Amino acid sequence: MKPLHALVIGAGIGGTAAAIALRRAGLDVSLFEQTVAQREAGAGIQVSPNASRLLRRYGLGDAMARAAVRPSAVVFRRWQDGRVLGREELGDALENRYGSPYYHFHRADLIALLADAFGPKEIKLGRRLIDVAQDESGVTAHFEDGTSERGDLLVGADGIHSRVRERLFGEEKPRFSGQIAYRGLAPAERVAHLDLPLDVTNWVGPGGHFVHYFVSAGRFLNFVAVSEEATWTREQWSDRGSISDAAKIYEGWHPQIATILNAVDETFKWALFDRNPFPEWTERRVALLGDACHPMLPFMAQGAAQAIEDGAALAACLKQAAFDIPAAFRTYVALRKPRATAVQEGSRANSKSFHLHDGPQQLERDQIFVTRGVRGSPEAMNRLYGYDAEAVAPTLEEQR
Repeated sequence: MKPLHALVIGAGIGGTAAAIALRRAGLDVSLFEQTVAQREAGAGIQVSPNASRLLRRYGLGDAMARAAVRPSAVVFRRWQDGRVLGREELGDALENRYGSPYYHFHRADLIALLADAFGPKEIKLGRRLIDVAQDESGVTAHFEDGTSERGDLLVGADGIHSRVRERLFGEEKPRFSGQIAYRGLAPAERVAHLDLPLDVTNWVGPGGHFVHYFVSAGRFLNFVAVSEEATWTREQWSDRGSISDAAKIYEGWHPQIATILNAVDETFKWALFDRNPFPEWTERRVALLGDACHPMLPFMAQGAAQAIEDGAALAACLKQAAFDIPAAFRTYVALRKPRATAVQEGSRANSKSFHLHDGPQQLERDQIFVTRGVRGSPEAMNRLYGYDAEAVAPTLEEQR
């Protein structure tokens, strides 16, 4: 039997990982990207064991170990004096517990190794989607350059401003969270005198938090500085930022933060958007994944991981359903929607918890860090990091 032909729209982390997973499941895959060259603004990303175990199965274990940093711990510190509020071991402890590492990547490094695994010459660049047409026998993607491509199913992995979702369900603007993030990269040698460990450190304080960790095999220190802003009036959701503006936000905070900010050459300012959970993820022969259907704030470090899980689960569902597309899509939504929604909600909750002003609520939060851990209870971490997106697909289908 001729394999199903899948069209994947969007060659970011989620789309390229999904294309690899679908090919492993036996599908013929075409991967499209609207940009003419794959570029990624300087920013770090965290890949937890629930995602790294999947990428290892895709044959990327050695490439990840070379390109990434395996952090030793996650540490929460008080904004003003640097007092440790909580620490949880990552490194060997987490890998032994969940069978796969926790990694920090530069986004460009992760996209590059995914593209290499799929085949960079096979990614069709400069293909901006304008429309999707479905009928009883297939689905057609129409592109701005006048070309079109026919397939048996289409996967919309084209981000929070998904054109695929818009064509299926109409336009709906994302929700501005009231927070902005400055992001940047400092060459490691410029912060060497700080003698920073290979931790992910989160400084939490009134109206903001500041995260830093090493990426690119330790060559750069990535930072994300999140603060509150009432409105975002620009059409673009990111813009070049000012280091001095970022530094003003953190005046009075621990001096280490100013040192890191002053070590970068440039910073980018990002508006943080998310959406309420979407009621529909699929429509006939089209399925959405990642930010196209469950964009989330970055405060559980799960955006990329959940998108990678989506692709693995979708491929497993198709294979388990003997490539019956409607049946596979039903199982995919039943599996993925509750989990992704829970992570969305948890990320929103953290956005408030990290920014508490000193007072009773802050003291209560700090005590929770001591009693339940900075990332939640062991049971919550087991649910998050112990999850196997490929293994659960057959399990759910067998229960039906």
